[in-house]
Amino acid sequence: MPNPRIGILALQGDVEKHRAALERAGATVREVRAPADLDGLDGIVLPGGESTTMSRLLRTGGLFEPLRAFLAAKPVLATCAGLILLAKNVDRLPYETFGLLDITAHRNAWGRQVWSFQEEIAWPHSVNGGRSPFKAIFIRAPRILRVGEGVEVLAGCRGEPVAVRQGNLVALAFHPELSGDDRIQRWWLAGIGR
Repeated sequence: MPNPRIGILALQGDVEKHRAALERAGATVREVRAPADLDGLDGIVLPGGESTTMSRLLRTGGLFEPLRAFLAAKPVLATCAGLILLAKNVDRLPYETFGLLDITAHRNAWGRQVWSFQEEIAWPHSVNGGRSPFKAIFIRAPRILRVGEGVEVLAGCRGEPVAVRQGNLVALAFHPELSGDDRIQRWWLAGIGR
């Protein structure tokens, strides 16, 4: 699909880095803040940020239910807090999640902001032949404690899953938009055209 139209949930989080990576990968990008912003999109990115704040803003802005319907039908790339919002089970989140991804997530489990780290992971999906390790950046990242039967583990770090896929949903515990390496965005966008 040439120039897929991709939304980025723009209530909070690193929208600009996601926008830049998606545009470099060939997407046309629109920020999503209201239900009407979902119209005509081919997929959406749920960025990292603060999951409690994002959950609250989704409800106060009337976006929660329209976005849940969109997420159930269209390709989704979720990073960090986006993974938490998709998860079926999450600890210590005072709001209901979308509950579409059959995982259990533990918020901020890789440590506080000052314990942020980078680690090379094996990314199994080639884009234009590139299969070198991917520099994953973890910032107050969630841990995936349980993976449901229909969930595929795409990548791991330190013996734990950090990237998963279930149907149209791809969720990462790390921030690919900060790496300067657009392979994951290119791989995800290539799947939208199939």
